[in-house]
Amino acid sequence: MKVITGGICAVEGVKASGACEENYGVGLIHYPGATAAAVYTTNQVQAAPVTVTREALKNGVLSAVVANSGNANCYTGKQGLQDAREMADQVAISLDLPTSEVAVASTGIIGRQMPMDTIQALTKDALRRLDHSSQASRNAAEAIMTTDTYPKEYSLETTLKNGKKVRLGGICKGSGMIAPNLATMLAFLTTDLEASPEELEASLKVAVEKSFNMVDIDKDVSTNDTVILMARPGEGNLDENFQEALDELCIQLTRMMARDGEGATKYMEVTVQGAKTLKDARKAAKAVVGSSLVKTAFFGADPNWGRIVAAAGYSGAELEPDRISVSLASGQRRVDIVKRGEVLAFEGTEELELAESIMEEQEIQVEVDLDLGEYQATAFGCDLTYDYVRINSEYST
Repeated sequence: MKVITGGICAVEGVKASGACEENYGVGLIHYPGATAAAVYTTNQVQAAPVTVTREALKNGVLSAVVANSGNANCYTGKQGLQDAREMADQVAISLDLPTSEVAVASTGIIGRQMPMDTIQALTKDALRRLDHSSQASRNAAEAIMTTDTYPKEYSLETTLKNGKKVRLGGICKGSGMIAPNLATMLAFLTTDLEASPEELEASLKVAVEKSFNMVDIDKDVSTNDTVILMARPGEGNLDENFQEALDELCIQLTRMMARDGEGATKYMEVTVQGAKTLKDARKAAKAVVGSSLVKTAFFGADPNWGRIVAAAGYSGAELEPDRISVSLASGQRRVDIVKRGEVLAFEGTEELELAESIMEEQEIQVEVDLDLGEYQATAFGCDLTYDYVRINSEYST
C-alpha cells in the first residue's frame, strides 16, 4: 500500500469539479456506470438529499454525485425534496444520464429553503469544468467546505492478492456537528476495483465503523451525513488487501476532520486496548474522546487522568477500576500517568512534569488499557475551545 496523489481523480475514468460563490459551492463527481454503495446519517430528521440519494442507490448503479455547501436543504418540506430532485435532473440532463444515477448531497444551515438560482448557476459552471486531474479533485473538495479551514482529500494504491494493482481516492468535508455514527460530514470515495454493490456495501460498513463512526468533535449528530463509495462493475475481486486500503483511506480522512474541528487547537486520538469485546473498546474510546471535560482539559493542557478514567467508567464498557492504565504520548515522548489503578502523575513527580509538557503539543495520543481482554479500538477528536462557541453562536447570522 502506498500513498499517491490525485484524490478522487487518482482513479482512471473519474472526473470532478467545483464552483464557488461567496457562501455557496457545488462539487461534482462523474464516474459513468459505476457500481456504488453508501451509508447515511442515523438522525431521525434527515435532509431531502439523503432521501433522493437513497432512492438513486436502490439499484446499486451511480454515475454522478452533485453536492452543495451553504445550505443543508433539511427540514424544508416538499419544496426541499423538489429542489434536491431538480439538482439531480440538471446534472442528468447535462451528462446524458438517467436521473436515477445521480446522487445528491448538501451541507450547511438547516431549515432554510435552497437558493436554487445560485445553486443551479454554480452547477452549470461546475459541469463546464469537469476534468480528470488532481486539481479537479481539489476543486471539488473545496466546493463542499463549510466551516472547514482546508480541503480534505487522500488517495492510495494497493495490490490485491491476485497481483492486480487498484487505486482508491476520497474527498470529504467535516468540521463541526460531528459525533459518532457519522457527523456533519460528506465523504465521496472512488476506486477502480471491480465489485458488486453488495460487496461494496459490506466493505464500506466495515471501514466506516473503524473511522467515520469513531470521530467526535461535539456530540451533535447531523441530518445530512452521507458516505458514498463508487467502483467499476464486476465481482469477486474484493479481498483483505482492498479492505485494509479502504480502512486506511477512511481513517486518514477521519483524522483530517478531527484535526480541523471547529475552533480546535489540538488533535487527540484515543486508543482503548485490553477490552473484553470490540464493542466495549469502541464504547470506551468514544466516551473518552467525546467527553467535554476531557476536551476542555486538553485545551488547557491539563493531564487530568481523572476525567479520562471517569469517561471510560460511564461508557458502558466492562472494566475494573484497579486494572486500568492510562498513558499520554506525542511524537517519541510517552508517559504512564496511571498504572493498573495506581496514579503515577502526582504533583512534583517526573511523570506529571512530562505529562504537562506532552499536553502542550498539538497532537496527543491517549492510551487506555482495561487489562481485561484482547480487543482494541481508536477514536478521533479534538479539544473544545472558546472559538468553537464563537463559531457556532454566529453560524446562522
